[in-house]
Amino acid sequence: MTTPAPRPLRIVLAPDSLKGSLPAAEAALAMSAGVTAAAARLGHPAPDVVLAPLADGGEGTLDALLTAWSVEPRTTACHDAAGRARTARYGISAPGDASGLPVRGVLEAAEANGLPLVADLPLDALTATSYGVGELAARLLDDGAEEILLCIGGSATTDGGTGLLSALGARFLDADGEPLPPGGGALMALASIDIGALHPRARGVRWRIAVDVDNPLCGPRGAAAVFGPQKGATPDDVAVLDAGLAHLARVTEDATGVSMLDVSGAGAAGGLPAVLVPFLGAEIVPGSTLVADAVGLSGALAGADLVLTGEGSLDTQSLGGKVVQAVVGNAPEGCAVVAIAGRVQLTAAEVQGAGLAAAFSLATGPTGLDELIREAGPLMEEAAAQVYGVFSAGRLR
Repeated sequence: MTTPAPRPLRIVLAPDSLKGSLPAAEAALAMSAGVTAAAARLGHPAPDVVLAPLADGGEGTLDALLTAWSVEPRTTACHDAAGRARTARYGISAPGDASGLPVRGVLEAAEANGLPLVADLPLDALTATSYGVGELAARLLDDGAEEILLCIGGSATTDGGTGLLSALGARFLDADGEPLPPGGGALMALASIDIGALHPRARGVRWRIAVDVDNPLCGPRGAAAVFGPQKGATPDDVAVLDAGLAHLARVTEDATGVSMLDVSGAGAAGGLPAVLVPFLGAEIVPGSTLVADAVGLSGALAGADLVLTGEGSLDTQSLGGKVVQAVVGNAPEGCAVVAIAGRVQLTAAEVQGAGLAAAFSLATGPTGLDELIREAGPLMEEAAAQVYGVFSAGRLR
C-alpha cells in the first residue's frame, strides 16, 4: 500500500518590525526564506507560506497596510509641526475591493507632525501644531476614503488635535471671536468652537485612532506631563499645556456633551483624540487590533499549522495589546504560535502563559546590538529555519 504524500504545512508569517533594523515586510520575507529553505533541505513539500506583516499603530503601520492592500503609497503637500511645507505619504485601499470592505485610508500622523521632522529646530512645545495631520486627513476624504485609520505615534505636538480639526474646517475662537494661534499654549483662551465649515465628508466616515498607550488627557499621567518634556516642554510649559487641555475638554463637553477627561488613551500624541472623538465620533482602539482588522489577520490565519511572529524585544510590554498578543488572539485553536525577537526577556512560563508555544532570540551567541541590527535579516532567516525544523519533526517524515 502506498503511503500518501504529506500535505504541505500552512505557515503564516506575521511579525512586527524590528525597530531600527528590519521593517515588518522584510522580516516576513526573511522568515519565508528560512522556512522554505529548511523544508527543501529536509525533503518536505514546499510549505504554503502566507506573508502577513503587522504593526501596532506606530512606525511601520502605513507600510504594513500598503503591503496588505497591495497598493502604492500616495503623496501630498502638507506642513510639519513648525508650519513648514513638506511632502508626506498616505495610503488608500483600492475601491471595489472583493472583500466588500469600505474604502479605507491610512495615515501616520508622524508623516506630518513627527518629532524627527523638527529636530533641526529648537523645540517649541507651546506652538507645535497638528495642522499638517489634518491636511493629510482632508486629502483622504477628498480621495474618497470611507474609513480613516489614524496612526498617531511619534508626534511633536500637544494641541489636543485642534490643529488637525482646524485643517478640516473647524475654528477655535477666543472671547472676541478671533481664531486662536496654533499650538496648545493658546488653549486657555478658547471660548468657542465653530464647526460650521467642517469638511462635508468629515462626519460621514468612520474614524479609528490607533493608540499604544492608555494615558488620560490631563493630570500626572496626561499628555503634557508624560510626553511634553520629550517635545521640548519645560516644567512651566507642562503646566500651561495641561491647563489648556483641561480647558479644551470643558469647552468641548459644553459643545458636544462628551467628556474626554477620563477617557483611556485620550492623552496619546499630545491629546490628538480630544476633539476627534466628540466632534467626529472617532473610536480609540489598540493599534495592533486596528491593524489586525485592516489586514484581515483572522482570515489569513485560518487553517494555519504554524504562525511565526516577533518584534525587536519580547518583554512584558509585548503582552499588553501589542502585535504578538493580536496574533495569539486571532490564531485558530490547535495552531502553534512561535515568536522570534531580537531579544527575549520573558521566562518560559511567561511565554507559554501568553499563549505562545515558544520564543527564540535572534542572537546565536554573545552578540552586540550593532551586529544584531546589521545582521537581522540573515539571523531571522536562520531562526525561522530552526523553528521549522523543530515544528516539522514528527509531522512530516
